[in-house]
Amino acid sequence: MSKLRLVLFVMMVSFVFVLAGCIENTSNPDAGEGEAEAETQEADTEEGEKVVNIGYSGPLSGAAAYYGERTLNGVKMAVEEINTNGGFEVDGQTYKIELNSLDDKYLPNETAANAKRLLQENDTPIIFTPHSGGVKAMQVFNEKEKFIIGAYTSEPGVTAEGNELTVRIPPRYDGYMDPFTTYAMENFGKKIAAIPTASQYGKDWTDMLMPHWEEAGGEVVYNSSVDFSKDTDFFTMVTNALENDPDVMFIGGPSEPTAKLAEQARKLGFEGGFIIMDQAKLDEMKSVTGTYETFEGAVGVLPLVDAEYPGTDQFVEKYRQKFDEDPGSEAGFNYIATHIFKEAMIAAGTVDDAEAIREHMQAGIEALPEDKQVYTVSKIEEDGGFVTGLSVAAVENGEIKSIEVDQ
Repeated sequence: MSKLRLVLFVMMVSFVFVLAGCIENTSNPDAGEGEAEAETQEADTEEGEKVVNIGYSGPLSGAAAYYGERTLNGVKMAVEEINTNGGFEVDGQTYKIELNSLDDKYLPNETAANAKRLLQENDTPIIFTPHSGGVKAMQVFNEKEKFIIGAYTSEPGVTAEGNELTVRIPPRYDGYMDPFTTYAMENFGKKIAAIPTASQYGKDWTDMLMPHWEEAGGEVVYNSSVDFSKDTDFFTMVTNALENDPDVMFIGGPSEPTAKLAEQARKLGFEGGFIIMDQAKLDEMKSVTGTYETFEGAVGVLPLVDAEYPGTDQFVEKYRQKFDEDPGSEAGFNYIATHIFKEAMIAAGTVDDAEAIREHMQAGIEALPEDKQVYTVSKIEEDGGFVTGLSVAAVENGEIKSIEVDQ
């Protein structure tokens, strides 16, 4: 009996090995376990032309995918324009740009891993990322590895640390504290409930806004956060917030889940105003609910399609034709930044010396053609932050109304 069992066991093992040999291995043998799938926007070069690689790491899947994709779209548009127009010349050599992008799922550790991969495989002098956690993860080693971080985050802390190879692209969010607070208090009242995203960015925003609100004479009646990567039903949290009878709710994070949270609050009877963190965009939130009426009384960032800068209308039209949707500030700011980086390379006389490129960013800003000025960037501060005006808006009577801000 034992011999029979042994024979049967050997036959079963043999069958497993034979079956395994018949199954085609469809995985990428060059990709490590858990490694993000790369997307490359290749440059169509002609004889004598060279390629410069630019990297991107951002959320291209999960709850923040919409946000990450729109950020990447701005870079893509600029790269396509530059290449279609014949590239650019640096020290007598013509270059075109190849864009290499990786999904980091909004996780800082993934951003760092992606950056190291982009450096190793593509030797990228510039890597874009659209979240402060990712920026800070790369700041651990970007000066040593000598690459510039194209930081699409309004977090003041990313340029406060003295990292000489970080360029902060949008305006700092601390400039929004006073106009947002003033509008919400004057129109709705002084009691606020906070339910922002649970990311580090959301925490930092909350840590600045709540004391500012109290200093202005307001009261914080509820302070929590929501993990948009895990939570899709906000009923319990919003119910708990509304039990404290707030006049205003502070919400924000990626536009899509932020819109759903606001919609949940309205369904539960909330009739007050919203302060919308600058990461969420009013026009993108409208695309979720189908109407601005859901966000009546909300104060946030002026949608790009309602802005009036020299290159805005042309950019909006081209973006609509390419992506069949309205662009947001993520696309607009990263479009500008890519063109500025290109102009800085020309001024610096190099495509691979990150320190020289950073030193010539002001020259890049000054050389930016008017038709590329989707926003107006006046200068770059010593700390690496672009200086642009704040664009604030509110939803009144179901429409966007621009709010004047003292600069």
